[in-house]
Amino acid sequence: MRTAGSVRRTAAVAAAGLVLLAGCGGSGGERGDGKGDGADKGERPGGPARGASATTHLKNIPEVGAALRSRIPAGSRQVVAVYGEGVNSADATVVLYDKGAKGWDQKGRWAAHNGRRGWTTNHHEGDKRSPVGVFALTDAGGVLADPGAKLPYTHSAAFTPPSYWSKNTRHDFDYVVAINYNRVKGTSPLDPTRPEGQSKGGGVWLHMDHGSGTSACISVPKPAMQALLRALDPARNPVVVMGDKAHLTA
Repeated sequence: MRTAGSVRRTAAVAAAGLVLLAGCGGSGGERGDGKGDGADKGERPGGPARGASATTHLKNIPEVGAALRSRIPAGSRQVVAVYGEGVNSADATVVLYDKGAKGWDQKGRWAAHNGRRGWTTNHHEGDKRSPVGVFALTDAGGVLADPGAKLPYTHSAAFTPPSYWSKNTRHDFDYVVAINYNRVKGTSPLDPTRPEGQSKGGGVWLHMDHGSGTSACISVPKPAMQALLRALDPARNPVVVMGDKAHLTA
């Protein structure tokens, strides 16, 4: 069954287990001892969605310097900007920008989290840091039914985290958008293939927030995930630009 602009794909349970265990940055999975993604203390929870401001008709994406700006494809007309608070911080803000005839317009802004140890330009499996960079957004999915995504959407219970993960991570993957870091674009987010090798990590996603840092993924509240899934359009070549403020502005 298809919805407009959305493709449902059947996910193999075996592959799903591999990508979830090595997912969200390749940490080898969350533990049931309260020390998984949701157990960090002292980090603010992801807040409610905040509506778009009067930030419109911008020439460039704010607070993104020449180095990363040059990596945004010329044909990209949608950018999800992830503004990390600091290189060692798990707190971030996610902003959706859309490019029209007069420039970039802000379409949404939400509190978010990134890797619980912060950011890195040399991400590897298990470092608990999110990779800095510009990455395409081509594939989505989740435990819950397609909310009206334009990206190809894999609806599968195979996204459900293992039972030994912390309880507050149980709904992390109700909705996800795969970040094309060390993965094969055009495949389900559940595809475990790592073109650059397992040591470079993988399974880095946009997914639902549980109130603290992640293993490498970017997490936002449920309304933000629904809004992003409904907005991101493969015809507009969406990408994510992500990093801490120092790296973003370089």
